[in-house]
Amino acid sequence: MSQQLARATLGDIQRPVAEDLERVADELRRIIAAAFPVIAEVNQHLLRMKGKLFRPTLLLLASRAAGADEPRGVTLAAVVELIHLATLVHDDSVDHSVLRRGMPTINALFSHQIAVIMGDYLYSRAIIELVELDDLEPLRVFARVTNEMTIGEMRQLEAHDKLAYGETQYDQLIRAKTASLLSGACEVGALRAAPAQRDALARFGMQLGMAFQIADDLLDYTEAEAVTGKPSGLDLREHKVTLPLIAALDAMTAAERRRVGELMAAPTPDDGLVADVIRLVAARGGLDYARRRALELAQQAEAQLDVLPPSAARDALRDSIAYAVERRS
Repeated sequence: MSQQLARATLGDIQRPVAEDLERVADELRRIIAAAFPVIAEVNQHLLRMKGKLFRPTLLLLASRAAGADEPRGVTLAAVVELIHLATLVHDDSVDHSVLRRGMPTINALFSHQIAVIMGDYLYSRAIIELVELDDLEPLRVFARVTNEMTIGEMRQLEAHDKLAYGETQYDQLIRAKTASLLSGACEVGALRAAPAQRDALARFGMQLGMAFQIADDLLDYTEAEAVTGKPSGLDLREHKVTLPLIAALDAMTAAERRRVGELMAAPTPDDGLVADVIRLVAARGGLDYARRRALELAQQAEAQLDVLPPSAARDALRDSIAYAVERRS
């Protein structure tokens, strides 16, 4: 894989499973439907916020690419999106975020209490659907994944000394918080495939997920709110230490590190302070290092696909790597 990946659109990646994805959207509506008025109202907002269905896409493509013939694929794809939605709702509440995909978050539009309960509701609906399949394997994978994601959130909250937060800790965080669900989606899609293909697709999802998160963390430094749907520099404003900053800190002077320390100590850093730290991170090579690391993970992910026979679905999985690393939102 070259240092500059060919751009791939999400539409290109989703083309082999487009009909199934339309059914996933319908399945989501069915699963989260509730007669309780507040839940029904929140559901309507969630459906309007519906994301790109990237994780369901990976699950369906993994199933096709491995020739797994998964008749429950649409329901399993809806479940993985439900789990993802639940984590977003909880994340926004924990972070007191007001925007998600350019729209008000559940906690901003309703309340933090409703956001927490709604996240629990989405998780419970996902579990009910898995139980009704009467198959322990997908339940086992997604139970492990949700546990890993929760521990990942705790890792982030426990990062007390921001300037001592290192790359090993960051890797543990993004593996748990982001990559585990992409890995789980690919693994569940291939549950009926040969063990070697199932394991390779789980590794593919993990490496893709880590590259995806690093690319997302880069966007916080490089893209405007109009592009990403969330305020630029948001991670810094929330005192989150991500790979660009970790990589840059080692190359900073004592005075520059003190400037970063000022930002971490400020309850609400002003725009000038955030802009200063973004400039420092770029000048000290943090952005370039993070891009190189994302590309290395992309190459590792691509190598996992060698066990699969040639197909449109395998090509789409390969294109998903470029999409994850080169996307702008």
